[in-house]
Amino acid sequence: MKKLFLACAAICLLNTLAAQPGPEHRLVFDYMPNRWEDALPLGNGMLGCLVWQKGDHIRLALDRADLWDSRPMKGLDRPEFSYQWVAEQVAKGNYAQVQEYFDLPYEQEAGPTKLPGGSIEFYPEVGWDWDTVTSATIDIRTGLCTIEWLEGPTLEIFIHAGRNEGWFRWSKPSKRMLDGIHGWSSSLNPLLRAPAFYTARPTDSLDKGSLGRLGYKSRQWLRKRYDFTTFNQACWGGFRYEGAVIYGYNPANDTEEGVWTLASYPASEKDSVSTEAQLRAALRRGFDQSFAESRQWWADFWSKSSVSIPDSLLERQYYLDLYKFGCAARPDAPMINLQSVWTADNGLLPPWKSDFHHDLNTQLSYWPACASNHTDLAAGYLNHLEKNDAAHRAYTRRFFGTGGLNVPGVETLHGEPLGGWIQYACSPTVSAWLAQHFYWQWRYTMDRSFLKKHAWPFVRDAAVHLEELTRNTGPLRVLPLSSSPEINDNHVTAWFPKTWTNYDLALARFVFEKAAELAGELKQKKEAQKWRKVLSELPAFALEQDGELKIAPTLAHHDSHRHFSQLMAIHPLGLLDWDREPDRVVIKKSLDRLRMAGTGAWTGYSYAWLANLQARAHNGAAARDALRIFAEAFVSRNSFHLNGDQSGKGYSTFTYDPFTLEGNFAFAAGVQEMLLQSHSGTVRVFPAIPTDWKDVSFQQLRAEGAFLVSAEMKDGQALNTSVFSENGGELRIQLPPGEWVLQQGTGQQSGPVWLVSTKKGERIVFVRK
Repeated sequence: MKKLFLACAAICLLNTLAAQPGPEHRLVFDYMPNRWEDALPLGNGMLGCLVWQKGDHIRLALDRADLWDSRPMKGLDRPEFSYQWVAEQVAKGNYAQVQEYFDLPYEQEAGPTKLPGGSIEFYPEVGWDWDTVTSATIDIRTGLCTIEWLEGPTLEIFIHAGRNEGWFRWSKPSKRMLDGIHGWSSSLNPLLRAPAFYTARPTDSLDKGSLGRLGYKSRQWLRKRYDFTTFNQACWGGFRYEGAVIYGYNPANDTEEGVWTLASYPASEKDSVSTEAQLRAALRRGFDQSFAESRQWWADFWSKSSVSIPDSLLERQYYLDLYKFGCAARPDAPMINLQSVWTADNGLLPPWKSDFHHDLNTQLSYWPACASNHTDLAAGYLNHLEKNDAAHRAYTRRFFGTGGLNVPGVETLHGEPLGGWIQYACSPTVSAWLAQHFYWQWRYTMDRSFLKKHAWPFVRDAAVHLEELTRNTGPLRVLPLSSSPEINDNHVTAWFPKTWTNYDLALARFVFEKAAELAGELKQKKEAQKWRKVLSELPAFALEQDGELKIAPTLAHHDSHRHFSQLMAIHPLGLLDWDREPDRVVIKKSLDRLRMAGTGAWTGYSYAWLANLQARAHNGAAARDALRIFAEAFVSRNSFHLNGDQSGKGYSTFTYDPFTLEGNFAFAAGVQEMLLQSHSGTVRVFPAIPTDWKDVSFQQLRAEGAFLVSAEMKDGQALNTSVFSENGGELRIQLPPGEWVLQQGTGQQSGPVWLVSTKKGERIVFVRK
């Protein structure tokens, strides 16, 4: 009876251990942000909003994930657009021709590109000063932005988490702000504006970054009524989108409420229901009911998992980054691009076209999804890739001349290639990296339907493409051309003919290994044998004499570089594992070389990735230090990842501030890797905790095998670990050093690892003796 009581007490304790985000995790300003990079961000995966003060007005910069100018990229229709032709030019030393055809258009052409959505602006009442703001906050627990002034009303703003609606409300309005008819001051009317696409100047005279370079021929039309405004923006190829806002006085609580939306219409689609009718229905529903619905979504989101670590800077950044993930990801929305639903609000074309980069950016953006128990949101990445399957297969056949599947390394919303630095924009191993996310979705959920219908087909077809592209030279396969992002940038020396970089090799090894594994899981013996044989035909990783990973057989890692592509086998692929002694030497030497090469050419995401690498090496202190540098030096006031060092402390020679999101999400993944790992088939609890972290806990982090794990450390000693088995199966788990008792469940200890046979829905509890 006593043991049962202790087990129940441990379960109850673990369910309340790790705090949900609290007031200390809010995004807080004591002034109104006056740069868009510092703005207060809101979003729901499809709609986004940046709240900031631009000059003399409060600005809501509006965005929608599928607003795209989707014209074809010039030059990619050339017959020369093929992997074979590029290889021939590399062999001839004629690389300038490759750059002219397939790199320069990306730099020179305005489209295709992501488009900004427009804005809503508020101007102050006469005699009222915007600069008397006392606080501007986002409560990340609820997704509510609140701005308060010393004198004047309170402004509340949110984006509905489940509907394509954005809301605002002015509370405590002074009498002078009411007009006596509709209750809305003329000076606080929401002014809806479309982006400045139109210009009367000749296109060839425009600044490089001007939206006018898109060449839209006419201004949008604008329609106004006393309480409703809408615009309709015509874009390239018949695509158009509509912005609309409606507002009114609510006498029940003496507030002014408004709701806005952006709606997109492909050339083939007509309006089904008028936007005005939709917004009027929303306004009747009201701010309070709509916020209650949205708040419930956020409550469910935060209930999935939580962490508590004794470093307030890192804990706050972690929760802010998970908040942004909740704003950016949905199962039915486009996958996260470079800036997600926060396209730059500077009146210019977005940096790097705000496109989908698969040489690092989209992958890192989903690193924390499964471990944080948000596999439903991770599915949006995979759904979007599958939606563009036909375009991806056409590209694979045309550029590579292979069957199977490869995805452009830089692509549009609809899966068309964009060109750019072609080594990476058209890398042969893009789908191999994307395949890891399909594999993760299977391993973290153990959903056999997903395995059969989605994970296995994608992994298999990525393997088919690489099998057909590689050539046997004697006993081993080679790539005709290999590269390593973004080594040697776009120079001809970025290509490594008839060999493998460690980047491409790691991805090929991964996809062939997983193709064999998944075929075996599905009892397809011949398929499994085939892929094991192909795997055996790949060479070993290129190493220095002392054991460190090289970039390629002919290139050692000596110079500082932002992209740790040569270390893919360590993280994220996990082909090299710290617990295997030969691998440990390679990992240690490679991380030593990374340190000796210096950080001058790093960006913010480099530090976030380093934290994940150090966690895989069980070096908690080094992981912690890398995360602290990221949070102190490479984020803006609103927690956005800015690529360059903002601190002036010399963490990088890059000091610029383009905003991209992958660094934020890689940071969150780094925290998770310190707390829980499962990539090797064994669940490891607290694998990389700094010795000065005495009180640590987490709740419901998800491990491979569909296990939800909760654990507590107090005064430097791990006390309890609870595992909920979602689908049953064998649990292999390694607990922190010490003597443990399996208080609930059936299993046995084999060395440092416990082997526990679990049933679906069973909870396993370990307590320290």
